[in-house]
Amino acid sequence: MKKIFIFLIVLICNINVFGNLPDTIKLTDSTIRTKIYHVNRPVLGIIIGGGMIANYFGVKRMKDKPALTLDELHFVSSPAQIALINSFDRWGLRQNASDRDRFNKLSSNGLAVMVFVPCLLVLDKKISKDWEDLLFMYVEGHTLTLANYCYNFLGPTYIERFRPRTYYTEFTDATREDGQNRNSFYSGHVASAAYTTFFMAKVYCDYHPNIGAVKYLIYSAATLPPLLMAYWRIKALDHFPSDNAIGLVIGAAFGIIVPELHKNRPGKNISLSMFTSPEGMGLTLNLKLSSKQLLTSTK
Repeated sequence: MKKIFIFLIVLICNINVFGNLPDTIKLTDSTIRTKIYHVNRPVLGIIIGGGMIANYFGVKRMKDKPALTLDELHFVSSPAQIALINSFDRWGLRQNASDRDRFNKLSSNGLAVMVFVPCLLVLDKKISKDWEDLLFMYVEGHTLTLANYCYNFLGPTYIERFRPRTYYTEFTDATREDGQNRNSFYSGHVASAAYTTFFMAKVYCDYHPNIGAVKYLIYSAATLPPLLMAYWRIKALDHFPSDNAIGLVIGAAFGIIVPELHKNRPGKNISLSMFTSPEGMGLTLNLKLSSKQLLTSTK
């Protein structure tokens, strides 16, 4: 995953970061095309750069968690502890331990492929014209999705849940004692896969607003790759089903929200945008009142 992010960062650095394009582009003397998304590249460059630095330390902190003690291993494998696992998650304890390495490689390589699937959007003539802006948005969303995984109170930094492989006595104590086995909740792989496909679905639907009910089929199709990733992560004994379910919901939310925050809304009175200053970064909510509205409110 780290190599993928490095590639994406190098790619956006080769774009003229400080050459912001206007939100409207003149195609001919009489035609103006309003861009679907507003993208402030310098601001996104700061968000992505700052996020990458924060994520480096966040991931490092999770990887450096202390190893499980022998007392913890004995407790985990006790019948009393196993009985506390709900029936939905108990599927994670009924897998073939010998399949772990195969599905672990499959999930890692599969995610590497999924991350580049949105490149197919450039085959669409409407979308390909804005590929540079979309690349910035896409990398921004992946950065925020990983930051949420590292620092959200629902993530493994604050919630310690032992991975399913910890319960399998077929593995050596050295494998089960690994400190990263404390990071079961929630699945970062599934969250990344869901962000990728839902970002792709959201962008396509925004560029084709007149497709009607077809958009529901597109969003339904967007759930298939993360569901496949969830299956692989269960078979790899890395996550319980509920870990994957939460990861899918969070990733899908970022895939929809990030493009929505950037969306241009001509004629709308309310707008949401990002800002940066020497004191920090954040969001601004702008409310525009017409003179007619102001006169009405003062009566």
